Amino acid sequence: MDQWLENEDEFNMEDIIARHQAMEEELEQEELKENTAELPEYPKEQWKKWEAVVEAVLFTMGGAVTIKQLAAALETDLKTAKAAAERLRSRYAEEERGMQIIQLEDSFQMCTRACYYENLIRVAAAPKKQALTDVVLETLSIIAYKQPVTKAEIEKIRGVKSDHAVNKLIEYNLVYEAGRLDAPGRPSLFATTEEFLRRFGVGSLTDLPEPSVEQVEEFRMEAEEEIQYTSEEKEDKALKETAAAEE
Repeated sequence: MDQWLENEDEFNMEDIIARHQAMEEELEQEELKENTAELPEYPKEQWKKWEAVVEAVLFTMGGAVTIKQLAAALETDLKTAKAAAERLRSRYAEEERGMQIIQLEDSFQMCTRACYYENLIRVAAAPKKQALTDVVLETLSIIAYKQPVTKAEIEKIRGVKSDHAVNKLIEYNLVYEAGRLDAPGRPSLFATTEEFLRRFGVGSLTDLPEPSVEQVEEFRMEAEEEIQYTSEEKEDKALKETAAAEE
């Protein structure tokens, strides 16, 4: 999709998480019934034990755990493992716990609810916030909507060099090198990471918000302004160098 987001406001992590959680809470009970309806009838005690195992695994691992890994821990099939994780996620949501279970495509993860961030920073040092400038966000948007994408394609869309922005995104673990294009020179292909999904509170790339036509047009204008600014800056530098040489 040749679409991207306008600015950092569109990537407000707390707003996206809140919207995502609200939609999940409305659908998860329905999804849980659909998923478990196809499973054999297991005793309530068995489900309770499986949920406890999933909880222990997610807490201990810290990061995302695939359904395949959960199935190995439970010694069950994938469908049963997924159902157990979804039941645990549903219970956490119903009880409004401080922790939540989120699904990231084919994985589950335990994490703190964003609404308790203010309470946490009262007893812990606030983490260093990564500065996502407009240029970095624009580059991230292009990668998110067009991945996997080469640096040359990114620069063709933006009209300027994007080495710094791409390197920053890799440093922040929001983007990674997903492989190489089968073309002359074998340029690197870039895609978003699992951390990108966590940071912006989306379960998969299909959950990304759709930017409006106005936002896309404004982005194009900003890119053109940046090109003009870069050209003027280079011209000014060249004039200064010429003047210095003449002196």
